[in-house]
Amino acid sequence: MLPPRSPSISWCWRKRRPSSLSGPLSSRVTRSHQAHHLQPRLSRKSPSRLSAAASQCSHSVRSSWLLLLIIRSSSSRGYTKKGMKIACTQPRRVAAMSVAARVAREMGVKLGNEVGYSIRFEDCTSERTVLRYMTDGMLLREFLSEPDLASYSVVMVDEAHERTLHTDILFGLIKDVARFRPELKVLVASATLDTARFSTFFDDAPVFRIPGRRFPVDIFYTKAPEADYLEACVVSVLQIHVTQPPGDILVFLTGQEEIEAACEMLQDRCRRLGSKIRELLVLPIYANLPSDMQARIFQPTPPGARKVVVATNIAETSLTIEGIIYVLDPGFCKQKSYNPRTGMESLTVTPCSKASANQRAGRAGRVAAGKCFRLYTAWAYQHELEETTVPEIQRTSLGNVVLLLKSLGIHDLMHFDFLDPPPYETLLLALEQLYALGALNHLGELTTSGRKMAELPVDPMLSKMILASEKYSCSEEILTVAAMLSVNNSIFYRPKDKVVHADNARVNFFLPGGDHLVLLNVYTQWAESGYSSQWCYENFVQFRSMRRARDVREQLEGLLERVEVGLSSCQGDYIRVRKAITAGYFYHTARLTRSGYRTVKQQQTVFIHPNSSLFEEQPRWLLYHELVLTTKEFMRQVLEIESSWLLEVAPHYYKAKELEDPHSKKMPKKIGKTREELG
Repeated sequence: MLPPRSPSISWCWRKRRPSSLSGPLSSRVTRSHQAHHLQPRLSRKSPSRLSAAASQCSHSVRSSWLLLLIIRSSSSRGYTKKGMKIACTQPRRVAAMSVAARVAREMGVKLGNEVGYSIRFEDCTSERTVLRYMTDGMLLREFLSEPDLASYSVVMVDEAHERTLHTDILFGLIKDVARFRPELKVLVASATLDTARFSTFFDDAPVFRIPGRRFPVDIFYTKAPEADYLEACVVSVLQIHVTQPPGDILVFLTGQEEIEAACEMLQDRCRRLGSKIRELLVLPIYANLPSDMQARIFQPTPPGARKVVVATNIAETSLTIEGIIYVLDPGFCKQKSYNPRTGMESLTVTPCSKASANQRAGRAGRVAAGKCFRLYTAWAYQHELEETTVPEIQRTSLGNVVLLLKSLGIHDLMHFDFLDPPPYETLLLALEQLYALGALNHLGELTTSGRKMAELPVDPMLSKMILASEKYSCSEEILTVAAMLSVNNSIFYRPKDKVVHADNARVNFFLPGGDHLVLLNVYTQWAESGYSSQWCYENFVQFRSMRRARDVREQLEGLLERVEVGLSSCQGDYIRVRKAITAGYFYHTARLTRSGYRTVKQQQTVFIHPNSSLFEEQPRWLLYHELVLTTKEFMRQVLEIESSWLLEVAPHYYKAKELEDPHSKKMPKKIGKTREELG
């Protein structure tokens, strides 16, 4: 227990009896989170071909490695004969790549031969691949070319508790295929799964609880709620550093801003304490951090020092950092939610679920007995946290999913076998958007254009933009814009100590017209530099993001032939590029009024993001890539357009009267009659 200091956090140690494993407090101080994974050979004892497995620490590497060994050694079962393959899905790209690399290394084979991975815009497999790791979204796309998954003998859905959008769709499709193909083995592995519910959904599938190697974890709660959890985190890290035995610390925070603030506070206080305390290495980890800085968290801690890793929830399941003994959990995470009425996504800080809290605590017991310090009370854990996170399917836009299901021939979406059905309003909006984009006809059936859009593994609006580029003869430029938009606002890097230099470098890329043209300019200059990493460093551009954009662009270029779009360039005529973008994103338009910007259809008040090249220009008509609620309703990646283009690209959606500017009309010169004259 940590002794109170000034300022300090007072901790209350709550120890649970091991016999109470079935209660609501599934995270235990002693032997907490016993690992459970599926043994594939056990599933043949049940008539059901679907197996649900609960694992209290989803150890993807070990489970998949054993899976491959068991199935390959059981040659009589024939799981890998005649070119049959085994699929193992992961919810995140990072996990699919790292687990595949680890399994290949332990199997003594080259990655891409017997063991490979397949993620969006990157395929590291060959004809010899037996065990194929992929994101759940990639397995969904396999259904397009192979609706019954005929080339797969075993499908393993790992980390099912994360309940991503694609995982939930997979459940419904795989359940249907397993009924049609009784020889197909389906395994569902998870850390904190509601096994009874999943088993019922999968036709009463057998449930196996298989313990793994884990060390005991002591869980501590605060005696009273914390007013400022960021300050509490910093104080607690220093308390642990001063009073606890050797071992590294993992702190969970919600996002980049909080992580940078916490790191700055810790470094400042360590400087002031000087030689009074041992060396404390403060290392951040979040998605937008450059790769070389991300890699630092995996380096061994120097003798006599202690490492503190300040991370987002990416460290819950996707990453395992050696040497972590102490975990600090403030109990918050950032969650994306979608409002179908306004078409706006919001990224808000919300309390995490009990399942997430248990996952975080489990990180402390990977290498030795550990401790988890929760910056909230035991009462809050029991009464205020939800059991599980709200499934992504209930809080996100469904345009891509609806298009995929329609292309698979599933037309009755309202009665599709969802584990948790999405809101009716969100489904309706997705159908309306696809109809407006020309992907569906008035009967809700897929059009020729819709089939082409489904072939491109991007958002329907982006795929419509790529198809429209043929008409405006600018497919080369549009492919670049699409690739840059696909890397999620992580192009520019803005270090705290070089803010002015980074902002100046960004301004140098600005072009008249908007942010899409800025992205095009960045990529063009990078290509002219010979795809140089030094160029990226000098211009505060993330090399990893640019390299990924190049991979995405190459993949999309390869798919153009399939959708019958020829390569062409506009030769610097950016009007054509802007019109092609408008053809895909006419749904996302806003105009300037006396009270600021308002979206054309929903009349929602919105603001240009401060990072935009058009932030100070205030053009009359704008098109935006996405609408995000953070501190305000911000439009991200905006483009200046003309209202006449909307009538040109979407005459079925806009009427001339809607696009008239009421403030431009002049008052009549003739003076009206008085009330007396009117009688």
